[in-house]
Amino acid sequence: MLRLISFAGFLCMSSHAEVVLDLDALGKSLGGWDSKGKRAANYELSGSTYRSYMPEITPTPEGGIFISVRIDYVRGIFASNDFATLEMTFSADGTMSSTQSSIAIQGKTITSDVMRSGAKLGENKGAVGMAVKLGGDMVANLTEKLSRENLVEAGRVTFPAAVRHNYNKVFQAVSVAKPVQAPLKPEKAPAKPGSGFEEKK
Repeated sequence: MLRLISFAGFLCMSSHAEVVLDLDALGKSLGGWDSKGKRAANYELSGSTYRSYMPEITPTPEGGIFISVRIDYVRGIFASNDFATLEMTFSADGTMSSTQSSIAIQGKTITSDVMRSGAKLGENKGAVGMAVKLGGDMVANLTEKLSRENLVEAGRVTFPAAVRHNYNKVFQAVSVAKPVQAPLKPEKAPAKPGSGFEEKK
């Protein structure tokens, strides 16, 4: 099972909950890791083809994880692909602390502002609503900056929507894992008197 967790989660025993990204669930939600040697997923949005690569996950000093996803706009055989980067940071307690995205088109990079939030995963509906707003603000900021470039190619114009699509899928695939408890060894039963000696015949 493909499952990436924070660095501390690789230890056999842990007394703390860990933030994890379920790569199986993420890949399935994007259509399957069937491209680029099973390392990427291709899908269509608004008539254009995009490709998302398996995220890079880096542990943070505080015990959380930093997730970076590359997203390509697949323009065709005779054209160079544009690409975007989506970054999401989760703290050790499951809080999505920040998100940012950039899109590189024709050698020029357009980057959104850094959006920050204190929403906790799974805490309540308000937390999910906060995360939805966070993604919406980031995409709106990116779209506004991209509109200044006077783009006409459909796949480029809708690139922020692909970023939002990936933001939602990554968020849904992140959870807080329960701490792993080491199994206790069974206590040895006390030896019976004389059990170490055989009766002489």
